[in-house]
Order: sequence, then structure tokens, then C-alpha cells
Amino acid sequence: MNSDLPIGRVSSHQGSESVRTVLIAFAANAVIGVLKTIVAVLTGSASMVAEAAHSWADAGNEVFLLIAERRSNKPSDSRHPLGYGREAYVWSMIAAFGLFAVGAAVSVIHGISALKENTADTNYLWAYVVLAGAFVLEGFSFLQARGQLRAGAQRADMARLEYLARTSNPTLRAVFYEDAAALVGIVIAGGGVALHELTGNAVWDAVGSILVGLLLGVVALYLLARNMTFLVGQVADQRYVDAVLTWLLERPEVQDVTYLHLEYVGPQKIFVVGAVDLAGNNPENQAARQLETLERALDEDPAVARTVLSLAAPGQKPLRPGTF
Repeated sequence: MNSDLPIGRVSSHQGSESVRTVLIAFAANAVIGVLKTIVAVLTGSASMVAEAAHSWADAGNEVFLLIAERRSNKPSDSRHPLGYGREAYVWSMIAAFGLFAVGAAVSVIHGISALKENTADTNYLWAYVVLAGAFVLEGFSFLQARGQLRAGAQRADMARLEYLARTSNPTLRAVFYEDAAALVGIVIAGGGVALHELTGNAVWDAVGSILVGLLLGVVALYLLARNMTFLVGQVADQRYVDAVLTWLLERPEVQDVTYLHLEYVGPQKIFVVGAVDLAGNNPENQAARQLETLERALDEDPAVARTVLSLAAPGQKPLRPGTF
């Protein structure tokens, strides 16, 4: 059955890969956070304070993302027949809010405060060293996320940015954008420190802190919005709908499909609801058995959390792939 209905292959199993991506990001951010904090204390640089807050916020977010991976993979039970997949979006929202509250807010507030202060000149050599090291570590983490993104996009036959926007995997999306923002933030912070050193004007350093905070705010709001969309109910991609519809129409016992709804209920997990018109005029008990057989067959696909099929109402217009 799975060779006929490739939802599981297209959506893919990315659990272990996502955990590895998060662990690499956590390790990188924890090390970077310690180093940035030390340099921020030694130099008093507003940009370095912002970067330290950024790294600690990211490290904390990775903890929430690990919880999301663990909780969302719990098997379904009688109280949660569709599984616990949506918990991934809840914990990812908490992580995104942490990025906004801790990273963005602290950076912007500290930067605004620094605009009013006269910062004494200091040696920023260690700031440059730590920022360079942070760029290398963040770059390594980013490459891991980018590799997972590339593999997922190839399996889904999508462009990478399209896949990143539409994937039901919130962990991949969060780590990719957090790492990308981290790399840009390091460049901004380095520019702020360099302009402060060159001009002797601490305003540049404070502006660097504010810009880092605004960058984090934009990323956090985007991640919050995407997770909210999946929590309230995100329909599956049309290619998945067409795959299920085509599979149903190829069954000899199915004459037509008049209703079909696929909705994400977790990372790479889809809830299928449909109405079919069965061939022939079978008695009610036989029709019920045929529907149950179709449901079980669809449920064999690893990406299908559950299937519920009913008999089509008379007079309903049949569906065809790509036409609805």
C-alpha cells in the first residue's frame, strides 16, 4: 500500500534527524552564550550583551524544541486518538515566545539604555575573537539544519524555501531561522563594535544591539504565526490530497469520492476525512466492512494518523485530482 500512496515517503521520517539538529544547535549556543557573556562583562559592549542574550535565548529554545520532539512522538491512546503531534506546535510556540521575550526584548531595551550612556573606551579584541568563533559554530549548526532542509525538500520535490515555509516540522523551521538570524546578528554586532571602535561613538554599539533585537523579533513573530496556523488547523498540501484521492479512485470498490479533507495533526502526521460512493448496491453491513478496510489500508501509511471514511450523500459532485 505504501508504494501506491507515497505520503509517508514525501513527508518523511525526520524525528532522529530533527533531534540531532537541535542537539547540535543547543551545544553551539550554550558554548557561544558563555563566551559572549564573559566578553560582554569585560567590554561593556551593548552589541555583545545583545548577542549573549540572543545565544542564551536560542539555547533555551532548543530545550523546548527537544521537549516538543519527545512529547509529539508519544503514541496515540483512547483519549488522544490522533496522537500528541500538535504538542510540537505548542512547545515550538513557547520557544518562539522565549526568543521574542528574552532575545528581542532584552536586546532592544538594553540598546536603548546604552544610547543614553557614555561607555568608556575598551579593548574589543576579545569581542572580535568570540564573534568570529561564534560565527564558525553557528555556521556549523546552520549547515546541519540546511542539510536536513535540503533532504526534506528533495523528498517533497519542492524548492527549499517553499518547503521551509510549508513543512509541518516546526523544529526544522525554528532551528533554521534561529541559526540564520544568529549569523546575521553576529555580523550586525561585529559592525556595531567596529564602528564604535573606529569613531569613538558608543551610539553605533547601541544601535547594533537594537538591530539584533529587531531581527530576533521579526523571526520570533514569524515562527509564532506559523505554529499558530498549524495549531488551529492547517490543511495538507494539494499533492498529498491528490495522492489519497488517486489511491481511493483506483480501488475497485470505490466508484467516486465526493469529499476529502486532509489536515496536519503533528509533524508529518495527517488526519484524513472523506466520503466515498461505493460501487454496487451492497447491504449496509458489507459497505461498513469495505469502508473499514479502506481506512485500515490508508492508516498503514506512516504519515496518516487516522482515517475516517463515510458513505457519500446522494447527488454530491465527484472529486478529481487537481480540481479542488
